[in-house]
Amino acid sequence: MKTLNLTYKEPGDIVPFIRKHDIASHSEVLVHMYAGSTDKDELSGIIQKIRGNLPQAQVVGATTDGEISGGVISTNEIIISFMLFDKTQVHTSLYPFEEFESLDNIGHQIVQEMITEKTKLILLLANGLHFDYDKLAQGLGRHSSHTETKIFGALAGANGEFGETYVWLDDQITVNGIVAIALDSEVLEVYPLSNHCWKEIGTSFLMTCAEGSIIRSINKLTPLTILKKYLGEQFVRELPLSGTQFPMMTVRNGKKTPLFVTHVLEDGSIKVDRRVYEGESFTFSYADAQGIIDKTKLQIEELINKPVESILIFNCMARRRYFGHFVEKEIKALQGIAPTTGFFSYGEIDYSSKGQVDYVSFSNITIAMSESTVINSRSPLMVDFEMPNETKAVLALSHLVDASTRDIAKLNKSIEKSEQRYKSLFEHNSDIVFSIDLFGRVLSVNPRFSEIFGFTEKQILKKSALSFLKPSDVERVSNHFFQALQGIEQTYEVDLKERDGQERTYLIKHIPIIVHGERAGVYGIGRDITAQKKAEERVAYLAYFDAATALPNRQNFSERLTEEMDEIKKAKSKQKLAVLFIDFDRFKLINDSLGHYVGDKLLIHIIERIRKILPSKSYLGRFGGDKFTLSLSDYKSVDEVINIAQALLNSINKPILYNEQEFYVTASIGVSLFPNDGVNAESLLKNADAAMNQAKKLGGNRVKFYSNDMNHQAMFRIELESYLRKALEKNEFFLCYQPFIDIQSKRVIGAEALIRWDHPKLGLVSPAEFIPLAEETGLITDIGVWVLRSACLEAKRWHEIGIGDMTISVNVSAHQFQQPTFIQEVKKALMASGLEPSYLQLELTESVMLRNATYSIAVMKELQELGVQLSVDDFGTGYSSLSYLRDLPINNLKIDRSFIKNLRYDSKDVAIVHAIVTMGKGLNLKVIAEGIESEEQLQLLETLSCDVAQGYHLSKPRGQEEFEKFIKESLMSFI
Repeated sequence: MKTLNLTYKEPGDIVPFIRKHDIASHSEVLVHMYAGSTDKDELSGIIQKIRGNLPQAQVVGATTDGEISGGVISTNEIIISFMLFDKTQVHTSLYPFEEFESLDNIGHQIVQEMITEKTKLILLLANGLHFDYDKLAQGLGRHSSHTETKIFGALAGANGEFGETYVWLDDQITVNGIVAIALDSEVLEVYPLSNHCWKEIGTSFLMTCAEGSIIRSINKLTPLTILKKYLGEQFVRELPLSGTQFPMMTVRNGKKTPLFVTHVLEDGSIKVDRRVYEGESFTFSYADAQGIIDKTKLQIEELINKPVESILIFNCMARRRYFGHFVEKEIKALQGIAPTTGFFSYGEIDYSSKGQVDYVSFSNITIAMSESTVINSRSPLMVDFEMPNETKAVLALSHLVDASTRDIAKLNKSIEKSEQRYKSLFEHNSDIVFSIDLFGRVLSVNPRFSEIFGFTEKQILKKSALSFLKPSDVERVSNHFFQALQGIEQTYEVDLKERDGQERTYLIKHIPIIVHGERAGVYGIGRDITAQKKAEERVAYLAYFDAATALPNRQNFSERLTEEMDEIKKAKSKQKLAVLFIDFDRFKLINDSLGHYVGDKLLIHIIERIRKILPSKSYLGRFGGDKFTLSLSDYKSVDEVINIAQALLNSINKPILYNEQEFYVTASIGVSLFPNDGVNAESLLKNADAAMNQAKKLGGNRVKFYSNDMNHQAMFRIELESYLRKALEKNEFFLCYQPFIDIQSKRVIGAEALIRWDHPKLGLVSPAEFIPLAEETGLITDIGVWVLRSACLEAKRWHEIGIGDMTISVNVSAHQFQQPTFIQEVKKALMASGLEPSYLQLELTESVMLRNATYSIAVMKELQELGVQLSVDDFGTGYSSLSYLRDLPINNLKIDRSFIKNLRYDSKDVAIVHAIVTMGKGLNLKVIAEGIESEEQLQLLETLSCDVAQGYHLSKPRGQEEFEKFIKESLMSFI
């Protein structure tokens, strides 16, 4: 972007300037026009001249109290600034006040209409101090959903005279509106800087009568009297300009808010620039010159290292009036960074770093912009600002300090008022308040003290304050008392017995009583902090104990284990120490189906059992979830550890009765021994965990001791995960196909797609190794999408080459099925391959279907509506399938291979398989048997009327070419 400034002298200046700089060739041109003139005809003529030669340009501007161009400050000039953008779109709008109920509504409308996702900056030009711009800031503050958009603006000035002001958008010049400019871009960088600092001084005042923006009385006196007394006659004579130098600082919503005096009315009331409220207090403030200078130095040093192409400045006219020399140097320094333009205003709209929009004054808002990321080389800047001449500020400040001093002297003379205020504070305080003389005797107590401790004031006066204490606290509290007498403020906690006999904790504060420079005793203030102490104790407890089970938590257990090992090492004894890592098998199923509340209840029940059989020198903790840790010390042999571990398994295995229902839980236990398997808590726990995982892999419900092989397995698993994350992008996966055979016709009617992984270093990796790892890491979703798409493409190719209209079956993991995008991925796979949905069969396990059953059934119904077939894989292994089976929208039952493996004419499995087939037929489902390994099993399934067979006896999983050859041979043999 580029900024070109023209100081307008006569109409003939405009066209040559536009032609010289080839401005008409730019598609996005924003013209800022800041005028020290209020001649509407002159302004209109200039705007028409610009628009006539730049029809694509948008002209905005305002009357000013001074103009800024190219680092130079002027007065009564007209500055025209052309901002040329390459990659930014400019949108403008004028909001007339008469079309809206309030400025709040205008602010909200600007946010709604002007801000998009690409809007980097909103600039506002508004009329002077005639309106309640706090309301505008509130409306603009509603743009919290667009936190990237910054909002800044300024109020039009009028040559230093408080009178009519204009703003304009193209040929619309108004005294009653706001011009909004939006800069939309993906590359525009905006570096806004704001500088306004105030210091409060003197006493606080109260608005005793106020309405709208008019203050009728302050401290029950006319406001004019207060202004003359505290800020002097000169301040009043120079209003409204002087009003911006000494604002009345009040606090609203926890934020300091300045009120600027704009008028003194005939009756001595004053008008300010914001709405005021009766009962508000305020303190006079003044601009902190040194703070402003220091902040300006930092801001300029910050901008020097930015890729700045243009700088827009909104500077309060009061800053120019009182800090003129400094403001000139400030603007000149900014010009050394990039071309500047702007004006002096009556007030500023400031977007803070917290995303809050405020109406401020005595402010300098610098907005640096750039469409480029290149930092141009610049000459070194000498930022050597000095303190400006503040003679008038010192004069007004001396009035303020002098008046405050007289008020303090007057207050000291009014002893009666002071005593009344003290008495009110003493008697109505919700804390206990008391005073003690030099000998520790009670001088006075407030009503709250008597109420809590059950003593009348007469009963307690002149008695020793130590009589309220427990004997064990007397010495400590006495020390605090004597320290307070030495002038050192004391704060301490002590337990005191109240009238109901309950002990409660009080935070006591002692302050010395000084009368005419002499020590006279001690004041005491006490606050009941019992609830706070209990909360602190609860937090401390939760830091070391599990809230649900009251067992030591992971941090607690680790520290205790470290202490035990340190003691053994220090004593150089041969004492033994074992760590057991206990993890309940498949406990997640209980949590998922019954909820964590029931799960925790069952855990607590099991823990109570475990505690009853633990030896005395043991320490049980909850590691997290359904994982627990146990340390055993001072055992005689490893056999004793084995016996304890086995006893734990037996105790856990016993049925649990909850709500008249029995639950069975098993556990896997891993054991590591000190010092053989680790010399610190971290290694012992890690190795016990590894042993537990090995026990779980072996089927659970067993004890496993740690061995070095487990470490190798863990390292291999980490290595495998690293390879797995890159396997898809390196095309290391391929599919094999195991056919489905129609048992009656012996024809191949489809195939199941089975993923294989051929790694260049590891070779063929078993699915039993990488599929669980993929599910654990979440990679299964991307892998599942690849399998689905690849399988659909292959099935469609089979149809096209004429080897049979076979279905393709794809396994779906629980993680993949629960993704919100799953149905969309199925649709994409079908669309990309051109495969008819009826030829796609998705295999889901019972646990997948029954996890969040309502959601799962809805997804399955939508899949069936597409025409996709659904199969229940591994049917018969779940514990709640039958109750849901009639409600599940499925097409096929796939009998789990565990029932087929031992299927013989004389086996009990015949009855189970026969029941499943009969039930499937009754529900109009096709029944599939997998894992067939013998002709006897195939013939038996045919006798039982099973529909489809799959297994090694019929065909192993085959690669693409081998599978197609198998199909063709099958077709030939059938013919």
